[in-house]
Amino acid sequence: MSDAIFNLDAEVRTDLGKGASRRLRHADKVPAILYGGEEAPVSLTLDHNKVINAADFEAFYSHVLTLNIGGKKVEALLKDVQRHPFKPKITHLDFQRVIAGQEVHTSVPIHFINE
Repeated sequence: MSDAIFNLDAEVRTDLGKGASRRLRHADKVPAILYGGEEAPVSLTLDHNKVINAADFEAFYSHVLTLNIGGKKVEALLKDVQRHPFKPKITHLDFQRVIAGQEVHTSVPIHFINE
């Protein structure tokens, strides 16, 4: 498994709302939000193809991811994924900041072997 699935490039977006999100999706981008910690929530844009490739790995949903936002690296957990009802597209992502020393609640898949 490559470290590329744990590193995603993101851009801060200033256009908010339904129309702006639709324009992003038509341009093969995924709107997202990063929240948590002491900082204010930040609206982001990610490349759809890179997100789809990373989402193929189960580890993408439970590991700490690194978001590269304008040269600044932020560690985050994927909290929610919204998908299109019948197309293989991701429509929105929610990330929660991970701060050293703070408790985080998350779901982790467990696989039983030899049962």
